[in-house]
Amino acid sequence: MQATRPGIPSRLLDPAFVRELEVLRRRLEIRARSGASGEHVARRRGGAAEFQEHRPYSPGDDLRRIDWAAYARTDEPVLKLFRAEEDVIVRLLVDTSASLDFGEPPKFESACRIAAAFGYMALAASERVQVISAGEGIQREETPVRGRSGLPALLRALGGITPGGGTDLARAVDRLIQKNKRAGMLLVVSDFLDGGPLGPALTRAAAAGHDLVLVQVVAPEEIEPSYEGDWALEDAETGAVVEVTMDAASIEAYVLRFAGLCEELRQMAKRLRATYVRVRTDEPLESAIRRIVARSID
Repeated sequence: MQATRPGIPSRLLDPAFVRELEVLRRRLEIRARSGASGEHVARRRGGAAEFQEHRPYSPGDDLRRIDWAAYARTDEPVLKLFRAEEDVIVRLLVDTSASLDFGEPPKFESACRIAAAFGYMALAASERVQVISAGEGIQREETPVRGRSGLPALLRALGGITPGGGTDLARAVDRLIQKNKRAGMLLVVSDFLDGGPLGPALTRAAAAGHDLVLVQVVAPEEIEPSYEGDWALEDAETGAVVEVTMDAASIEAYVLRFAGLCEELRQMAKRLRATYVRVRTDEPLESAIRRIVARSID
């Protein structure tokens, strides 16, 4: 599979990045449940699951899942699908609010590359993947795709998103779990600079069986600000302007508040048995993807 074929935004998945993802995808595990209480999707696909149906083979699918007996009868390659597999979908919830358009490179670029990387690994494992844009609620839900043949549509969807407007991630998460009764993996990529309470919505998502992965994308200057003097700061999402004097005490107060946000996300992840990874825009994304696959809590 080439990430540079015509019509695909290759900036999201360059060949070197794809080679790293091919190694990491074999370690990826999805721990989602179906709607039935206590019913877990097996790690080994098709192990003790109930056979559901066949579907035609697509180039790039896992050859080990071909039903060779059916192939011998029909001369057409088909894959076996199992009921547990049908319960699994990876949803990539990407924050498109204006605050992601900050930094150099912009946080939004890193967010989309992370979503593309995770989507690639899931598609390579023949999972279904859906891209969901979230600002002040859900902005757009793409049609789920499956298998390696779904990669061009996935990348086009991510490449067509632009940041702007405000944030209400809690509203987006609640709407998502209300509309989709089948649980899956929910990867939320955001800076989490959201004034609303996100914890209750994520708690409801976890209770519904969703496997939560929280990826916080931050710019270096948000962690270690170097601004001093008098500034007029404009909120990227609301346009509100606040005049402030940045001295040592102000910078220390900001750093403590930002650290508090990160600690809140960390504790939430521990409580919900979720994954939480904080990604700096100046770090290699391969490192971040490794931590996500390892189910880290940064």
